Amino acid sequence: MSAELEQPGGAADLLAARTIPVRRSAFGEFVARAHARGELVVQPRMGFSDPVEMRDGLLAVKGARATTVGTLTLDSYTRIGDHDAARRALADGLRLNGYPIVAQGAARTRAVLDGALDGRFPIQVRHGSARPQAIMTALAEAGLHATEGGPASYCLPYGRVPLRESVANWVECCRLLTAVRESGQEPHLETFGGCMMGQLCPPSLLVALSLLEGLFFCQNGVPDVSLSYAQQTDGDQDEEAVAALRRLAAEFLPTPSWHVVVYTYMGVYPQTPEGAADLLAASARLAVRSGASRLIVKTAAEAFRIPTVEENLTALEHAAAVAADTPRAATDPTAQDSEVYAEARAFVEAVLDLDGTVARSLPLAFERGYLDVPFCLHPDNAGRSRSTIDGSGRLRWTALGSMPLGPSAVTARTRPLTSAGLLSSLSYVQHTYDRTELGRPAARSITADPTTPEDARP
Repeated sequence: MSAELEQPGGAADLLAARTIPVRRSAFGEFVARAHARGELVVQPRMGFSDPVEMRDGLLAVKGARATTVGTLTLDSYTRIGDHDAARRALADGLRLNGYPIVAQGAARTRAVLDGALDGRFPIQVRHGSARPQAIMTALAEAGLHATEGGPASYCLPYGRVPLRESVANWVECCRLLTAVRESGQEPHLETFGGCMMGQLCPPSLLVALSLLEGLFFCQNGVPDVSLSYAQQTDGDQDEEAVAALRRLAAEFLPTPSWHVVVYTYMGVYPQTPEGAADLLAASARLAVRSGASRLIVKTAAEAFRIPTVEENLTALEHAAAVAADTPRAATDPTAQDSEVYAEARAFVEAVLDLDGTVARSLPLAFERGYLDVPFCLHPDNAGRSRSTIDGSGRLRWTALGSMPLGPSAVTARTRPLTSAGLLSSLSYVQHTYDRTELGRPAARSITADPTTPEDARP
């Protein structure tokens, strides 16, 4: 630990100040019990604007041959706060790309949840908003207590809301969410930080952002949290990343009430049914081997359209079956140091050195370029970092900007990235898994041909 961390308000104080009592939400308790039984909780990203269809979907997921939690994924109008447009669309009978929880109102949402939401089937709201105050109020009024997002992860990739405004919004949202305690519930928040941009962001930055947003939630009154990580290009590197995230959570979070959730690959998805199934299976194995507790699944329809209830059920049951056949790691994956852990800890320490309160330090870190998401065009992102898929299939840095990493973090094979190279990189996972159709099964760790130029690999 650096000398600066010994100053008041730094990371040393956070490590010592474990004063938040253990009080787990119903959502967190359900996941913890399943993990203790050796079961991976699987979850869809499902949302429909029609209340009957939404309720039928929740009941179908509840009855799946898997340990599941439910999801209300919200529509785009609700995400950007245009609730009047959502109401007009409902009045006109239009089909939205999710459930408009604000426009539907609390009474209708409670009817949707009736018979679905209970102690055996918690439900989470997923939305994507940097201004989610109305969403937080609506879900609490409907009797829900679990949602997700974050001040950076639901701001930088999705629009031009200033980061400082998003941070202020999320401080208020944490306060609004605690209103569920009036009905005897404990709120749960999942950080989306481990999914930043979906692809081509080296895992160490994803891990750091996930940890920092989880700490932000704890510092703002919501100590029951989950930390996300999205599957990337290399299975071994992904296992290192989840282990690093779990280790950092144990070291930095002032509460033991947390778990890790893995997302099946968030980028360009395979177009063949075989490729999609293999990629989903790889994410299920990653979750089990790395000690994660929950998996957000994707379906074979992801490359083309919004999946149906039946397609979601197929994905959930496939992931659960693969998980059940996958042994947990023989040794604790968090016990070993790794490149991902060292880099992620450097990010976390640099941010907390600025100020131990994440609401203050997070905007400063982006302003100074200590956190810099590659290929992110938001005006509050420095935009000086770059990454590549190296010869072994791992994501590596090619340019650091002002980030607090040493020269060894940069891959020796650096080439100017052309537009064609960027498009090839974005399709790298899809092409690798779709090749299974040609009788060349994808390896557990996706590999690249080291003789192929970085900007010409498929």
